[in-house]
Amino acid sequence: MTEETPQPAQSEHAQSGNESHADPTEHEPLTVTYERLRHSEDPKELGEFARRPLPDRSDAAAFSRATALLEAVAGNLHTDVSDRVFLAETMPFPNVLVKLSVDPDPSVREAVAKNTADKNWLVGRLTKDDVDEIREVALRNPNTSWKMRMEGAEDPRNSADILDYLSRFGADDDMPGPAVLTSMIRRAVALNPNTSADTLARLADDPSDEVRHAVERRNGTAQ
Repeated sequence: MTEETPQPAQSEHAQSGNESHADPTEHEPLTVTYERLRHSEDPKELGEFARRPLPDRSDAAAFSRATALLEAVAGNLHTDVSDRVFLAETMPFPNVLVKLSVDPDPSVREAVAKNTADKNWLVGRLTKDDVDEIREVALRNPNTSWKMRMEGAEDPRNSADILDYLSRFGADDDMPGPAVLTSMIRRAVALNPNTSADTLARLADDPSDEVRHAVERRNGTAQ
């Protein structure tokens, strides 16, 4: 019977190479990692965090940690614009979206305005943005409140196109809403100086007396 040749022990380095790579910051205190990411000037590191898959929600501690760190990444202007837009388009977390909603790059704010996970108060802020396209995207977000739609209908900065869109609430079958509120929005559109002649012509036949009277007032035909 031959003696069995002993197998060399696997080195510690080789053993670690067979394990999945853990997050090197996993055991770092949250505040330390947060501050490091908040002040990082490394777009590669920040981008990696921005696009890293989130932990499963069942691991509440890891999930909470990841969303907190995304807030730091979102608020750091060294994070590449494409990564900030990615977060603005895909994240449902208010703490992350709030940071991105005040981003100096309009493409980031526009992506937040389109995000249907926005809370109504957050998208409401963007209906007041100085950039026309951002206001209009925000006003089309289904989470925009009736109050913000009303104020959008009154805003003289808004275009004929978005005013026509707002004028269809409560009038088109696929844009329902509370009768009183939608009538007030259509009336505000009728009085807005940017409303097109085509929209006014349609509103002249509106079922609401208040809306029709507003059109007459605009046209100088009120009795």
